[in-house]
Amino acid sequence: MTLAELLEKYPREPSSGVPDWMLGCFRRRCISFANGESDEQTIVYWFQSRNFTIDLRLPRLQEQVRAAPLGQYSKREIAARANYEGWRAPCVWSGEEMEWHPGESLQVTDRWPEPAELKRIGNCMIEFAPSGAYVEDWRLQPSAPGPFLGLQLLQEYDEGIGRWSTRGGGLIICGDHAAQVLGRPASIPAGAATLQERAVGALGDTQTLRALLDFETSVAVGSVAGGYTVVHSTCPERRGQPLLESGTFAWAQDSEELEHEFYHDGRRCLRRYAVDVIDPQRSFSVKTAANPASDNWFARESATLRRYAEVLV
Repeated sequence: MTLAELLEKYPREPSSGVPDWMLGCFRRRCISFANGESDEQTIVYWFQSRNFTIDLRLPRLQEQVRAAPLGQYSKREIAARANYEGWRAPCVWSGEEMEWHPGESLQVTDRWPEPAELKRIGNCMIEFAPSGAYVEDWRLQPSAPGPFLGLQLLQEYDEGIGRWSTRGGGLIICGDHAAQVLGRPASIPAGAATLQERAVGALGDTQTLRALLDFETSVAVGSVAGGYTVVHSTCPERRGQPLLESGTFAWAQDSEELEHEFYHDGRRCLRRYAVDVIDPQRSFSVKTAANPASDNWFARESATLRRYAEVLV
C-alpha cells in the first residue's frame, strides 16, 4: 500500500505520550544564554511525535559545506560537516518537563544533556534549561490540517548484503513538513574524542570518514500525495532530493511492525519500523486556549495589542 493508504486505513494512537500542544514541526527563532548573548541564525528544527523527537541543527546555509565526495573535502570542510547536529531521541513527558533518552545521534558526545521545562502560548513554545543556562523560543511551523505520522526505525534489509541489520532512526510527518533520521548502519568505537576530532584525524581515509559521517537527519516540505523534498540536511547531497524512496508499505508478518519496501541502485531494500502514531488528519493550529478573562482583555485592547501583530515563524 502507499503511504496515503496507510494513513487512511490504519489510524493508531499510543496510550500515552506528550500532550497535543507539543506535537508538530517547530523551528527555533532564538536561543538566549545566561551570559546575555543570543543566537537567531543557527538553523534548528524540532519535530515531535508522541514518544520521540527528531532534531536538526545546522549553520547558516551560506556557511554549510558543498555537496561533494568525502575524499574531495578539505580539512576545514570535514571539520564543518562533523560539527552538524541531528538526532532521534525517545522522550518522556512529566508535569511540565521533557526528558530525552539516548537514541541515534550524528554527534558521539552529548551536547545537550539537560531536560526541558516547556510552556506554549499561541505558536510560541518556550523551553527553559533547568540549570538556567539558556532559554529557547520555538515556533510551530504553519501547516494546513493533514497527516501526522511517527515511525521509529528498527532494522534495514539490503539485497546486496542479503541480511537484516540493526539500524536506528525515525520518520515524522506533520502535515506539510517531514523529517527523517537514518542512524549509522554500523556502530563506531566509543571514546572521549569528539566527532570533529575523529573526522579531522581520519582526513585522507575515506573508509573511516564514511563510517563516521554515514548518518542522516533531513527536514523536508511537501505532501503525502506529491512527496516531500529535502530542504535542510546533515548530508549536503540530500538537499533538493526526495525525502523518502518511492515504494510500498506493508505490515510485517505476525507483527505490529511496519515495513517500507523500495529499490536503491537497483537493489531491493526494506526498512522495518515500530509505529508510534498514525493519524490521517490532524490540525496544526497556531492558536492555544486562554481563559475567558484574557480573551475579553485581548478583544477590548485589540486596537493597540494588534497594531503590529503577525504570526512569527
